[in-house]
Amino acid sequence: MMLSWKQLILLSFIGCLGGELLLQGPVFIREPSNSIFPVGSEDKKVTLNCEARGNPSPHYRWQLNGSDINLSMEYRYKLNGGNLVVLNPNRNWDTGSYQCFATNSLGTIVSREAKLQFAYLENFKTKMRSTVSVREGQGVVLLCGPPPHSGELSYAWIFNEYPSFVEEDSRRFVSQETGHLYIAKVEPSDVGNYTCVVTSTVTNARVLGSPTPLVLRSDGVMGEYEPKIEVQFPETLPAAKGSTVKLECFALGNPIPQINWRRSDGLPFSSKIKSRKFNGVLEIPNFQQEDAGSYECLAENSRGKNVARGRLTYYAKPHWVQLIKDVEIAVEDNLYWECRASGKPKPSYRWLKNGEALVLEERIQIENGALTISNLNVTDSGMFQCIAENKHGLVYSSAELKVVAAAPDFSKTPMKKLIQVQVGSVVSLDCKPRASPRALSSWKKGDAIVQENERISFLKGGGLKIANVTKADVGTYTCIAENQFGKANGTTYLVVTEPTRITLAPSNMDVSVGESVILPCQVQHDPLLDIMFTWYFNGALTDFKKDGSHFEKVGGSSSGDLMIRNIQLKHSGKYVCMVQTGVDSVSSAADLIVRGSPGPPENVKVDEITDTTAQLSWKEGTDNHSPVISYSVQARTPFSVGWQTATTVPEVPPSEVSGGGGSRSELVITWDPVPEELQNGEGFGYVVAFRPLGVTNWIQTVVTSPDTPRYVFRNESIMPFSLYEVKVGVYNNKGEGPFSPVTTVFSAEEEPTVAPSQVSANSLSSSEIEVSWNAVPWKLSNGHLLGYEVRYWNNGGEEELSSKVKVAGNETSARLRGLKSNLAYYTAVRAYNSAGAGPFSDTVNATTKKTPPSQPPGNVVWNATDTKVLLNWEQVKAMENESEVTGYKVFYRTSSQSNVQVLNTNKTSAELLLPIKEDYIIEVKATTDGGDGTSSEQIRIPRITNMDARGSTSAISNVHSVSSYIPIVLFFIVNALW
Repeated sequence: MMLSWKQLILLSFIGCLGGELLLQGPVFIREPSNSIFPVGSEDKKVTLNCEARGNPSPHYRWQLNGSDINLSMEYRYKLNGGNLVVLNPNRNWDTGSYQCFATNSLGTIVSREAKLQFAYLENFKTKMRSTVSVREGQGVVLLCGPPPHSGELSYAWIFNEYPSFVEEDSRRFVSQETGHLYIAKVEPSDVGNYTCVVTSTVTNARVLGSPTPLVLRSDGVMGEYEPKIEVQFPETLPAAKGSTVKLECFALGNPIPQINWRRSDGLPFSSKIKSRKFNGVLEIPNFQQEDAGSYECLAENSRGKNVARGRLTYYAKPHWVQLIKDVEIAVEDNLYWECRASGKPKPSYRWLKNGEALVLEERIQIENGALTISNLNVTDSGMFQCIAENKHGLVYSSAELKVVAAAPDFSKTPMKKLIQVQVGSVVSLDCKPRASPRALSSWKKGDAIVQENERISFLKGGGLKIANVTKADVGTYTCIAENQFGKANGTTYLVVTEPTRITLAPSNMDVSVGESVILPCQVQHDPLLDIMFTWYFNGALTDFKKDGSHFEKVGGSSSGDLMIRNIQLKHSGKYVCMVQTGVDSVSSAADLIVRGSPGPPENVKVDEITDTTAQLSWKEGTDNHSPVISYSVQARTPFSVGWQTATTVPEVPPSEVSGGGGSRSELVITWDPVPEELQNGEGFGYVVAFRPLGVTNWIQTVVTSPDTPRYVFRNESIMPFSLYEVKVGVYNNKGEGPFSPVTTVFSAEEEPTVAPSQVSANSLSSSEIEVSWNAVPWKLSNGHLLGYEVRYWNNGGEEELSSKVKVAGNETSARLRGLKSNLAYYTAVRAYNSAGAGPFSDTVNATTKKTPPSQPPGNVVWNATDTKVLLNWEQVKAMENESEVTGYKVFYRTSSQSNVQVLNTNKTSAELLLPIKEDYIIEVKATTDGGDGTSSEQIRIPRITNMDARGSTSAISNVHSVSSYIPIVLFFIVNALW
């Protein structure tokens, strides 16, 4: 149904007016699905479901094979809501594809296609079947030939008479594809009548064919022969994603062939794949893309073997990855609507508007499934559907496009009546009326138009931003919003106040029990604002009524000082003064430490008494923020006068208590064991105590071995690289001794969780590759990054056998040396610390250069004067497996020096400006991407006195050879003649 432009304008306005009428286009709740109707069924109707919601309520129509169904034919069709009821279905008239159309005033949507098919199974023709005569040991195939039918069938065979069915085994096989009965090797017991039984899996109807007699021939027994595969799957078989695929294979042969299955690519079968019917059927449930490929059936006996092959190809119906959603957009805006689906083959896309193909024009385009409509108008409103399809199916996605035209309206998004801010702050005044198209905004302060300047700017969304607010900015601000359909105003009153500041804050204090203290908290604030003071003790709100005997708030209207009288140990902790106004809040905190005399030792025990000694043990009492310096042990006897100080020998706590490191979620604590002579008895061990920094209670554990120097606490709750307080005490069979002084250690670091990024590999030569990367993000709170591990392997190697190189944490590159030439190397990088290594980066690769040429520069000829040396040599030609020559290097030095100088050239000649005051040693190498080539033989140029000299490598190479002295002389003579 097409709507007029005026109707659409009216609907757009109604949809914006306070939401009184929530109009909604049709949305399917239920769609029709494929149905199979059993011919001859007692049920004389078929119902195809269709239900949609919408406002107004949708009405429905149906199509069969693309043509509208005449619903006035009540003897054939009935519409029940949106459901189509087909009365007395007939396979000649009613077979085909059905679609439901749901329509209301906002548009039309069309359902997916649903196929209605009819299942039937006719009777076999009654003619007799010919007798099948075979030799004993021969294979035979008895044909079924099912009668006309529609719908899936199953097959079985009766032997002689019902209910004696043929039992399938390695010798007998009933194909569910053809219905035929296959006997690999006929035995005398097989003689008899065979009847094919065909059953419709839809209607459960069953029909029997005429019996086929099987008899043995009298001209002897069939000899042995190799397998002949009679049942095999197609050369190419498409299989749907998620389906169950069954491949059949059966062979005739004597002896009876053994059937086996395998993948042609040699990959093993997954655990889900099962073989059925004595290996005659290979079943692949929940078919996925990795199951696609070539499969082989191998039939084998002692006489030979045969192979059948076929390829399973994977296909998938379209499946939505991104659906379209309802869009409400203003006139004159542009629409970009994208739908995406996966499937194999890749789906194509088309679009419908109100159930009909979308008409494309200059401003309406479709590209790769995305719909774009520029310069929208209200006539573009309607119900749209994106259809993704391939040859295996199609899917629909529906949504409503509402193109809205409306004047600005602040009723749903009113501006704030009052905004309070501080002097010097930044304030944003919002102006967000509903409007289509979006309204243009202007501002007034009072009656004056607001202009932009260095402090005042207009925001993109229509708002107003004022920076560095002053008292002069106080006033009423009005936003005027306007579009072509009208205008509207909204106002905000801006109040500017001075910021609240704490002028006298509480400070940390250290007091003794019984004292009285005042924690000051005094402020300066704007007189327009009311102020409130609140105190918190160890995170809890202070109740001055409940704790009135100790706590009292003192001071004037701008003061919230806290007095604590007759201070006690329980008053130790953190105190926070919170000051709040209607605009801002400030706070300040202080720690109060209350010190008192130590509490009494606990669990005092007398373990052993001798004539002259007594063994005492006890546990530490509370130190009350004053560490215990020493213990005084007093004793008395019936003969002593009062208590007297006793001579004591304490046990010794461990020294060098420390720790750190370990694996994630570990706290490692170490110490130097106590020597045996200081253990003071049997059963010596350690009491290890630790707690997170700032926590009151200690966690304790016992280490029973006196030689143990460390303890590792493992718990998932341990945060990485966090501080713990630790101490280590001692005990023996007589009791517990003292603890070491408290020290702090870090828990184990967490191994890196992020892989290095931007990893690249660059070949430097035939034996070197440089790997570089971006450093992983790292904070000191995560611990210490030790470095990076670079793993590499070549194209012919295995990743598990890769080599490794490590570099320090401040390095972002590494060189891989000693590599093979002209070979691809793969590499990945990961960061590591004391807790372990993080994830590897993505793998990158580079191929080493070819090796430099093995041929050295030949026939190096030189000509020297007293100021320069001219060199010439033959060009080096690289072999196919060697790097191309890019130039040459000339290495030269005096015979008395070891430092070599280098001259680079891309020619086969060079000129050296050398004062020949002493002998020079010169050699030449070819240069390539793979490195430097083989060096020429060394040239020794003798010191020149008063004449030019010439020479070659042949002269120098034989300088010590008597037999070649004459050629040297001849060479000089020839050059002199030149």
